[in-house]
Amino acid sequence: MYYKHNLFFLLPFIILLTSCSAGEAATDPPKLTQPGTSLAVTEAPTALPNNTEVTSMNPSQFADVLSVQVTGQPGAYTFAVEISSPDTGCEQFADWWEVVSQDGQLLYRRILLHSHVDEQPFVRSGGPVEIEADIPVFVRAHMNTSGYGGAVMQGTVQGGFEPAEVESGFGSDLERVPPQPEDCAF
Repeated sequence: MYYKHNLFFLLPFIILLTSCSAGEAATDPPKLTQPGTSLAVTEAPTALPNNTEVTSMNPSQFADVLSVQVTGQPGAYTFAVEISSPDTGCEQFADWWEVVSQDGQLLYRRILLHSHVDEQPFVRSGGPVEIEADIPVFVRAHMNTSGYGGAVMQGTVQGGFEPAEVESGFGSDLERVPPQPEDCAF
């Protein structure tokens, strides 16, 4: 009897699920999996020289890196990083973006001094980043409340950047490495 009673309550959900999947297109959009999060459906990236974009359709408590543009000279590059984050004010905001080597070493960190509640997505530049044009790196953002976990870009200055997956816990020890934000202006 208990089994039949539970099945009765599940029936509307089963009907809803089957009716939603019946009208789906034959091809699914590209998908990007982020460690520690559910599967996020994304638009196909648009690659430009030293620039790649990806738009997250999954609301999250993490900051996503959407694009990376690089200018400058070898050993002294300036990175312009576009971020989308669920900022609500100083209590929850993207507090930095960083460039990390493939072996998890912090190469550069750009501290964000305030929340960007009314400016989403936003771009902030930083540098100089002391790398060579052909050295692969990761670019990721950090939330003051939830840490790492959003969309990450990987690439080189020479070849551009594209969405990437990193292992859960990759470079998590960098959260305590200086420089660190001192305060949030607003």
